Amino acid sequence: MMDIKKRIQSFNLQKYVVYLSFILILLFFGITLKDKGFLSGGNMMNVLRQTAMVSVMAIGMTFTITAGDIDLSIGSTVALAALVTALALRSYSVIVAVLAGLAVGFVVGLVNGVITAKVRIPAFLVTLGTSGAISGLARTITNLEAVPITNESFNFLFGSGNIGPFSTLFIWTIVLTIIGHLLLKKTPFGRAVHATGGNRSAARYSGVHTDRIRIIVLIISSLTAAMAGLLYAGRLHGARYTLGEADLMTVIAAVVIGGTSFSGGKGSITGSIIGSIVMGMLNNGLLLMGLTVSEQMIARGVIIIIAVSLSLREKLER
Repeated sequence: MMDIKKRIQSFNLQKYVVYLSFILILLFFGITLKDKGFLSGGNMMNVLRQTAMVSVMAIGMTFTITAGDIDLSIGSTVALAALVTALALRSYSVIVAVLAGLAVGFVVGLVNGVITAKVRIPAFLVTLGTSGAISGLARTITNLEAVPITNESFNFLFGSGNIGPFSTLFIWTIVLTIIGHLLLKKTPFGRAVHATGGNRSAARYSGVHTDRIRIIVLIISSLTAAMAGLLYAGRLHGARYTLGEADLMTVIAAVVIGGTSFSGGKGSITGSIIGSIVMGMLNNGLLLMGLTVSEQMIARGVIIIIAVSLSLREKLER
C-alpha cells in the first residue's frame, strides 16, 4: 500500500501531459467529428503537413528554453528568411538561395545571443526588440509585396513535393527531430544546455561556458525559424512579410506542453514535436467544428496557461 502511495506522489504529471493531451484530443475530435473524417488518413497527413513549420521551430525553441532563455523573434525571422530566399532565387541557384535564407537565421541568432550573453540583457527583451526590427526590415525590402517562387526544384524540396506517400515537409520534420534529439540528449553540448538552464552559476563553476551555450542555442533557434521560412515559401510557392507572425504562441505552447520546463534545465525534442501535433490537431478539430480563428487563439492561450502552471509547479516542488 505504501509503495502505491509513493508512486502516486512521485508521479510527474508534466512528463505525461503531452501524451494525455494527444490521446484526449484524438478521442474527442475522433468521436465528435467522425462524420467529417477527422481520423481519416488524408486529414491526419494534412495535420502533419500544416504543423511541420511549427514543429521545426519548436525544435530550436526547446534548446533555448532548456537553457533558461526564450526567443520571441522567430516569427519575424521566418518572414525575413523566406523573403531573402525568394529574392535570391530570382538570380541565383537553389543552393545559394537556401544558404542566403539560413544565413539570415544565423545572423539574427548571433545578434540575439551576443547581446543576451555579453551585454547581459534578458533574452526576452533582446528578442522582443529584434523581432520588431526584423519585421520592419521584412516589410521594407519588398514594399509589403509578396514574392512568388516559380523554381520547381525548390518548391518540391521545401514543401510541395512528395517522396512516396510522404510529404517533403514531413520528411524534413523527421530528419530535424532526430538531429535535435540526439544533440540535446546524447552529446556533451546537450548536457551543457541542461546545466545552463538548471543552474547557471553552478554550471559556470563546473566549467561550462554558459555564455557560449546561450549564444549557440539562440543561433539554433533562429536557424530553425529560418528553415521554417524556407518550408513556408516552398509550400506556398512564395514569400510574404506575414509568414510566421502568428506562430510564436503555438510554438511556445508545443514546447511547454511537450515537457520542457519553462524555468529551464529540462527539455524534450520528441515531446515538443508531439506537442506541436497536439496543437495542430486542436486547430484542425476546432476549424472542422466551425470555430473562428479568434476562438482558436483563446483555446491555445488557455492551454499555455495550464502547461506553464504545471511546469512552474514542478520546478518549485523540486
